[in-house]
Amino acid sequence: MKRTFLSWLLLPAAMLNLLCGCTSSQEAVEEEEEEITAQTLTVSDPEYYTRFKDDGISINVYNWGEYISTGADEGTLDVNSEFEKLTGIEVNYTNYATNEELYAKLKGGGATYDIIIPSDYMISKMIREEMIQELDFENIPNFSYIMENFRNMDYDPENAYSVPYTWGTVGIIYDETTVDLNEEDIDWDLLWDETYADQILMFDNPRDAFAISELLLGYSINTEDPEELTAAAEKLKEQKRIVQGYVMDEIFDKMGAGDAWIAPYYAGDALTIMEENDSLNFVVPKSGTNLFVDAMCIPKGAKQKEAAEMYINFMCEPDIAYANIDYICYSTPHSAAFDMLDEEVQNDPISYPDEELIAERTTVFVNLSDEANKLMQDLWTEMKSAEDEITNRWLMPAFLVLCLATVVFVLIRRHIKSKKDIF
Repeated sequence: MKRTFLSWLLLPAAMLNLLCGCTSSQEAVEEEEEEITAQTLTVSDPEYYTRFKDDGISINVYNWGEYISTGADEGTLDVNSEFEKLTGIEVNYTNYATNEELYAKLKGGGATYDIIIPSDYMISKMIREEMIQELDFENIPNFSYIMENFRNMDYDPENAYSVPYTWGTVGIIYDETTVDLNEEDIDWDLLWDETYADQILMFDNPRDAFAISELLLGYSINTEDPEELTAAAEKLKEQKRIVQGYVMDEIFDKMGAGDAWIAPYYAGDALTIMEENDSLNFVVPKSGTNLFVDAMCIPKGAKQKEAAEMYINFMCEPDIAYANIDYICYSTPHSAAFDMLDEEVQNDPISYPDEELIAERTTVFVNLSDEANKLMQDLWTEMKSAEDEITNRWLMPAFLVLCLATVVFVLIRRHIKSKKDIF
């Protein structure tokens, strides 16, 4: 009775506290909302972008999935929409999942693109096969923002064909709640650990997959030695019986949902998924990794070369370069965009590893000879088909066992029935 009376006595105070609490929470939300600074766009030379304003032209852009700011997040820029409004040029935008898919599409001649954004080794391959054309840097003045250490790289030594867009490293993303290991001890052999059978994902493209196997075996990721390539393929064959699946973009969904525990992944994508799932961690394996660069290029046969160069220049506007890198979380080679990043991001060891790690534990892909590329592709195809063979190899014995069991069952039933009929 006293507790009931006291409760009624305290009710007004409780309601007041609740009201104050709601007010405080609302004020906190409002303050948080006020902290969201909307991205804005200022271009260095507005007149430059009016050249094709009334010409009614369009450009075809072929890029990786989730690799440009779409304005989906509050206060962010929709890059392609901003370009269209500024220039009057329509952007037809489509995606691919691997460099090999991009190459096959261009080589097959089934579509014409004005902008592509391949990786370093594929750029080198396309230069050699005359699949991309030299850029007119008079139309790309914002190239001046590209950091010196990302110019004249081995894949484009004279920097005639490409403008760097992003860079990053490849590492392992894993679930710390199920994979209890010291970060400094993790190496690529984790992807071969039978303890985690059916919880491991693997890249579904030969160059990245072979690189991991080569690093594990102590080879160069740019080896052309047939014996080393064959050994790397054999190592991948050993792995496939414990691999849940060979995937690319699906890594994001599977790791995010907890459907897998371990996968190789690109640092930028890893950071994005780690924001959604705080049980995940990312590490560069101790035996080293690939440092990759993705860059903007114009294919041979592009119908709108000057408009494509305008698009590349637009992508190098500081506000746009920042909007893209802020959205996709990869590392930027753009000096002004880097300066706009929060200090915490600039010092993040995943996005921007220290110079010692880069110097001692990373290697940039270069294009391999035609012979080495063909051997790698053949070995990869053989390995993937062997995966199917392993599955199919057990189908026939299983079918025969089932048939035999059925026959035995029928015979036993007949025998029992015949004995019943006798008696």
